[in-house]
Amino acid sequence: MKGFPGGNGEDEKSGGDQGRDDSQGQGRNPMQAQQRGCARFIFWLFFLSLAFFAAEQFFGPGAGDRAEFSYTRFRQEITGGNVVSVTVQGEEIRGTLQAPLIRVTDGDTTQVTEFITYLPSFPDDELLDLLEANNVEITTRPEPDTSWLQIVIFGVLPLLIIGGFFLMYFRGMSGQAQSLFRVGQSKAKLYEEREEATTFDDVAGAKGAKQELGEVVQFLERPDAFQALGAEIPKGVLLVGPPGTGKTLLARAVAGEADVPFFIITGSDFMEMFVGVGAKRVRDLFEKAKKAAPSIIFIDELDSIGRQRGAGLGGGHDEREQTLNQLLSELDGFEPNENVIVMAATNRPDILDPALLRPGRFDRRITVNLPSLKEREEILRIHAKDKPLHPDVDLEPVAQGTPGFSGADLENLLNEAALRAARNEREQVTTKDLEEARDRIMMGLKREGLVLTDEETRLLAYHEAGHALVASVLPNTDPIHKVTIVPRGRSMGSTHQLPDEERYLYRREYLLDRLAVTLGGRAAESLVFDTATSGAEDDLKQATQLARRMVLQWGMSEEVGPFSPAGRDEEVFLGEELTRRQEFSEDTAREVDREVKGLLTEAQDRARSTLEENREALDQVADLLLEKEEIVGEEVAELLEG
Repeated sequence: MKGFPGGNGEDEKSGGDQGRDDSQGQGRNPMQAQQRGCARFIFWLFFLSLAFFAAEQFFGPGAGDRAEFSYTRFRQEITGGNVVSVTVQGEEIRGTLQAPLIRVTDGDTTQVTEFITYLPSFPDDELLDLLEANNVEITTRPEPDTSWLQIVIFGVLPLLIIGGFFLMYFRGMSGQAQSLFRVGQSKAKLYEEREEATTFDDVAGAKGAKQELGEVVQFLERPDAFQALGAEIPKGVLLVGPPGTGKTLLARAVAGEADVPFFIITGSDFMEMFVGVGAKRVRDLFEKAKKAAPSIIFIDELDSIGRQRGAGLGGGHDEREQTLNQLLSELDGFEPNENVIVMAATNRPDILDPALLRPGRFDRRITVNLPSLKEREEILRIHAKDKPLHPDVDLEPVAQGTPGFSGADLENLLNEAALRAARNEREQVTTKDLEEARDRIMMGLKREGLVLTDEETRLLAYHEAGHALVASVLPNTDPIHKVTIVPRGRSMGSTHQLPDEERYLYRREYLLDRLAVTLGGRAAESLVFDTATSGAEDDLKQATQLARRMVLQWGMSEEVGPFSPAGRDEEVFLGEELTRRQEFSEDTAREVDREVKGLLTEAQDRARSTLEENREALDQVADLLLEKEEIVGEEVAELLEG
């Protein structure tokens, strides 16, 4: 069984507010780009210099048509009269032969008429006489000068490389010094008006929130009309609601509607490793906003800096608390703050500091709740504008089948359906795609490759048939939408119930029947197989939580009485629960446990008796599940009528 009555009854998704703003990307650091360009220039200069030097040495003029002789071979060629002329330059001797030599290289035959050799380190006094005796023409040249390329490679280039590295180092140090001085500047981004700006028409539902925020826009457009009546617009507007309900989208709509400067920043942008930087950034932000007044400042995720001061076992956090103190002063301190409206969004208002919520600061709180049935349909229509839907698709049943979904969840639902249609090579999104996307979001992917034995499959079919049958027979339950034994995510099977209408109050009779439906699977296992399986783990958790809330929070127990002995509902991470005195006795705790156990036992007995009275229908539903693996609520109703 999935779902849980009371409260929202659904798990909150962490997908963020409906419609994210992806325009706040970070650009590259120009200093780092300049350093990378300098390094690339030095590398290519060094590479090209080596390439030119190698080309001159190995591919220069005459490099391939000379033979290198040993000094002995050189003297033999002179004695044989085959040397015509020699050129002496330092220790190098180049000469020309009278009769060409045959040289074979890789199978190719070439004639060589020039040679090169070197003088030995010991003196040869007979060489000059030997050359003159064989009529060899002698030419002498001075020591060769160092070429310009060698000077560049071995002299200038190392200096350039060392100088370049020093230049990059000092520029980096200079950039760090400049960034150190800029660390206190605000990181807020100024909203730039676009051709397709978000407006209130792009936000479905949330009529109360749009009306409240519309007053802010009207005050900025014509403040004289309000001031003539002595009215003052709230200085701070706090948007509160579960994740994904559209708080950031509403802020973007205000930015699109109001023709004033709109500064955007998140709470984490104020925080830094240096104490005092956050307070400096708050001051810098409000200075910019006051210069551009009238203006709006939007702080997203306010709870990251607005958490209650001094909370928790470890005491306070100096940097966060100083940042919060400065924000409190700027909102309503000694100096007046005129024509600057501060908007903020959070999904954790319970941990905010009380000084932040008092009148004069964030004195107007706008709650953005999960959308109702009609609002879900409107949100689906907005997000379906750019998706080709099949003509048979009706979004009203889709909205009805998604209770507890936020705007971000509904956007994700349509996106998953479009992805499924694309994978199946369809040009339009069908109802089947929407149903599959909803099941995937609520229960997870199908567990491919999972092989169950026949006995396990039969147990699973009777378990889900027990849920479905109890839900169909008892009077105060929601209608069955679908029953499946296809494993998805962590669930081996599930029974879906969809309410006919939105419920905001739950009667005791409805909750008791809900307990019986939740334990219907365990009752079927006990009735048919005379055993209990681990498949009821999630059912037992949900049933126990519901029964405990009925006793402790809603006063639905005659023994415990109409009071809530649970005390305040504090968050564990604040550390207050660990030091708070227990507000009820051990006897009361035992009595609560007895009442919770009694409710669960009574619910399971009701479920078992219901299944015993309708045993034939239970077998038929289980057999149909074994045959189809997935059936709809109408099929269960037909079996019961038969």
